[in-house]
Amino acid sequence: MTLIITLLAGASAMLVFLLLKTEDGLAYGEEISRISRIEEEDIPVKAENKQPEEEMAEKEDPDEQEELSGQDDGFDESGCIRNENGRILEKKQQTKGDEVTLLFAGDILFDDNYTVMITMRKRGDIKACFSEEALREMEEADIFMLNNEFTYTDRGEPTPEKQFTFRAKPENAALLHELGVDIVSLANNHAYDYGEISLLDSLDTLEKIDMPYVGAGRNLSEASETVYFQAGDQRIAYLSATQIERQSSPDTKGATETAPGVFRCLTETKILDKTAEAKENSDFVVVYIHWGTEKTDELDWAQPDMAKSLAEAGADLIIGDHPHVLQPLANVNGAPTIYSVGNYWFNSSPLDTCLVKVKIKDGEMQSFQFLPALQSNCYTELLSGAEKERVLAYMRSISGSVTIDAEGYVTF
Repeated sequence: MTLIITLLAGASAMLVFLLLKTEDGLAYGEEISRISRIEEEDIPVKAENKQPEEEMAEKEDPDEQEELSGQDDGFDESGCIRNENGRILEKKQQTKGDEVTLLFAGDILFDDNYTVMITMRKRGDIKACFSEEALREMEEADIFMLNNEFTYTDRGEPTPEKQFTFRAKPENAALLHELGVDIVSLANNHAYDYGEISLLDSLDTLEKIDMPYVGAGRNLSEASETVYFQAGDQRIAYLSATQIERQSSPDTKGATETAPGVFRCLTETKILDKTAEAKENSDFVVVYIHWGTEKTDELDWAQPDMAKSLAEAGADLIIGDHPHVLQPLANVNGAPTIYSVGNYWFNSSPLDTCLVKVKIKDGEMQSFQFLPALQSNCYTELLSGAEKERVLAYMRSISGSVTIDAEGYVTF
């Protein structure tokens, strides 16, 4: 009897257990099976969507990785390294191939009180003041440099007793981008025409439009600063300085350790130290220098000696301006030199001028081309035919031992 009672109790307990499980709609075996399937299905899902951070980094957008890498080496999102004022000290420049094309021109003027800008306003567009061929060279160059022979300001007073004082509206600086300009020189005898404030306004204006400049600054350290371009796999250095004016107390103030001004190099030798430093830190060094005597193709006493010193210090290319006319080409201790590129777009007077086009590869100059041009009636055009040959013949006559072929290619 006891055995029968025990068996009946066990059967009753088992029946209650099964009834409780089936109320959830699943038998015990089916629940175990379901749990196993879920675990097996979850394993690959977790492995695919929840990888370690280092594996996820490998799968990030490569463009994003490149951008982050660029920021890590000091360049900002626009490809520039700047100082605390926003001035560009180094810039990544896109190129079309292994060769880098450098282009140079002389003086321009954006002062609305003078003929060039009055004429440009009537024509309605700065590009209406240049020939198609000239515009194409400016736009296609990898790095195009010229001289701003004026200040950007609407403040200050003109320098007393100075014959010509120039100032452009700050908004006129945008014209530089329209012409394809990549860097400007401020080392000239008009950078201070409306006093210290006019120079400071010029610096601010150029910084605001992301236009690199050399040759002036808020102190000597800034004025003597080198600007570098990372063009393809080449690092190219640009320096600029002025020997003008030559009195002991010039109207255009030279920068000091604590005061703004231009980078002077008449008797000062810091330009040589900066050139040597640039040579150590780049593949190719350009020195753009304001020197010489106005309106003559004859060199003055200071130009040949300074050119020789710059070449010995490490200059790979010397571009001169200030005389407002063309001056000789020369090989100065291995450094190709043009002593003056003349005016480029400065006034209405008919004047022979040029663009200088230099191609470099692996830090070595591949070609130097002198492109004859004419400034006339506030319009600058590249020359062809007999007029082109006339200017080339003139440059041959004043340039001594260099050879200039029919297309303007120079052998130094």
